[in-house]
Amino acid sequence: GRGCRAPSPAGWEQARCSASTRLTWSICTPRVINAEKSEFNEDQAACCQISIRRREPGLEEDEEWLILCSTQFLTGYYWALFDGHGGPEAAIIASNYLHYCIKQKLEEVVGGITETRPPMHLSGRCVCDSDPQFVEEKHIQAEDLVVGVLENAFQECDEVIGQEMEATNQTGGCTALAALYFQGKLYVANAGDSRAILVLKDDVVPMTCEFTPETERQRIQHLAFLFPKLLDGEFTRFEFPRRLKGDDVGQKVLYRDYFMEGWGYKTVEKADLKYPLVHGHGKQARLLGTLAVSRGLGDHQLKVIDTNIEVKPFLSCIPKVNVFDFAQHDIKEDDVLVMATDGLWDVLCNKEVAHVVRSFLAENRTDPHRFSELAKCLVCRARGKKRGHQWMLDDSCEASYDDISVFVIPLHKRDED
Repeated sequence: GRGCRAPSPAGWEQARCSASTRLTWSICTPRVINAEKSEFNEDQAACCQISIRRREPGLEEDEEWLILCSTQFLTGYYWALFDGHGGPEAAIIASNYLHYCIKQKLEEVVGGITETRPPMHLSGRCVCDSDPQFVEEKHIQAEDLVVGVLENAFQECDEVIGQEMEATNQTGGCTALAALYFQGKLYVANAGDSRAILVLKDDVVPMTCEFTPETERQRIQHLAFLFPKLLDGEFTRFEFPRRLKGDDVGQKVLYRDYFMEGWGYKTVEKADLKYPLVHGHGKQARLLGTLAVSRGLGDHQLKVIDTNIEVKPFLSCIPKVNVFDFAQHDIKEDDVLVMATDGLWDVLCNKEVAHVVRSFLAENRTDPHRFSELAKCLVCRARGKKRGHQWMLDDSCEASYDDISVFVIPLHKRDED
């Protein structure tokens, strides 16, 4: 169905964060399931508090204690959205496991995170007297360790998804968008086409960029250049403005290769008539004629239809991490982080979402649930209203038919209980 669902913050924690403690920030995740695509919601979400403490080398830790014990060393807050494709299974695994990977990786480097300048050796041992100088020359800071934690956590979560899906003979994958508030900074990690923006009083700050076959064309083409056997003779790595035809052979046509941001002309050969590695434009762009995203988790078993060509080698599970330092900004009462799957962004741009945010919060200053209601408002705005057999936006444009999940996270007074 297409009805909005807005679970209470407490109920959401029980449903999605069984291994978490109480959240400082009051938030919820309104969601809407698409019509006529599948009977299941392929979007999944998670939010929890992550508590970190030093680990004694060689000491076996009780996992539940690590997560639930209240006497911890450092505390962070985590939110994530996972947009599944080919079924919800990969998104479900990711929603249950990525936060644990992040916690585990943070604990492994906590000794470096707590230093102004991370030591060369985590043990503190100095093998070379110039070690501190080498670290300083590389401009390595605690922030860089947290970025590395997120990158490593995504990698490990992807491996676990692959193992689980193979063991259960399931297929599918998901995009992953995660936000971590830790030591006064907001880290936003994205692998896929979900999006996060900061809506501030006088500015809109994009915290992600989308990873699609178009935006990562050069990386994907370069991989095919280095390992042409991945295409199994079925695809061409070159990009052309359209699919070439037999009559194009021998003609000079516009093309791009992996090393080109601009365009050139190429004399068409018979091999160029093969299906392009990256084909289509905008939301219709596809990798190997199969996937609309170029980064995400899972898809280990995915093959191009009627071939043995694996899609996974061209996919990256590594996120791009952007950092927002609160110490360098004067955060106002209505400043928020908006995280959403592409079901929202397909029909609303950053400017439109920011306008809805500012207008809604200005008109609902006394409502204690206003951020939850704002998230619900954004979902319903993208869902549109049913007119005849179609769902339409207020401006008579077609509404989103994808799953829509939204987090609205208030940033003001974030460190108060």
